[in-house]
Amino acid sequence: MTPPGGPRSPGGLHLPAWAPGLRIGLFGGSFNPPHAGHRLVSTTALRRLALDRVWWVVTPGNPLKRHDGLADLDTRIAAARAVADHPGIAVTGLEAGIGMRYTVDTVRYLRRRCPGVHFVWIMGADNLVQLPRWRRWRDLVALVPVAVVDRPGSTFRSLNGRAAAVLAPGRLRESEAHRLATRHAPAFVYLHGPRSAASSTALRHAGKGLV
Repeated sequence: MTPPGGPRSPGGLHLPAWAPGLRIGLFGGSFNPPHAGHRLVSTTALRRLALDRVWWVVTPGNPLKRHDGLADLDTRIAAARAVADHPGIAVTGLEAGIGMRYTVDTVRYLRRRCPGVHFVWIMGADNLVQLPRWRRWRDLVALVPVAVVDRPGSTFRSLNGRAAAVLAPGRLRESEAHRLATRHAPAFVYLHGPRSAASSTALRHAGKGLV
């Protein structure tokens, strides 16, 4: 097991505490700003997937997005911790500490660094639509089971998109969601339930972003 708070990484950013056998969901994003929708996705995953923890992996900057108006990493981490406010959610900027930009590289690092941990990649349905644009996305889904949480306006497009078609052979029924963390990738579950329309983009456009 790592020492309390996890080992310190080169940039002073840390890996949250972990131990072999834990079931940990990874929820990545810019969190610019974090909002109630992020928290709802995480608490849904904690409950439905029977996870021990969810880690919010606050990225230095999404490679697919412009960085105009992107608040600094420390500000976004602090805001994410305030919004998360849950004993099962840990917030980390570990990607900056280990020098990673792409999710597939981050997941490879974590699988090496945390042997015996059952990781699950968590995303909203809107991101499943965009998944084929991610760097080496097929390698990513072959590395880690994927849980997709329904989002308003994304259900039809996400379930009928390219990524869902690739993942379909490994799809679990929702009633089996609690088994996902220990399934061999590629494995996938789509979770329906309460949804939040909150959006970081909408909040920024409304002048409610971070500064």
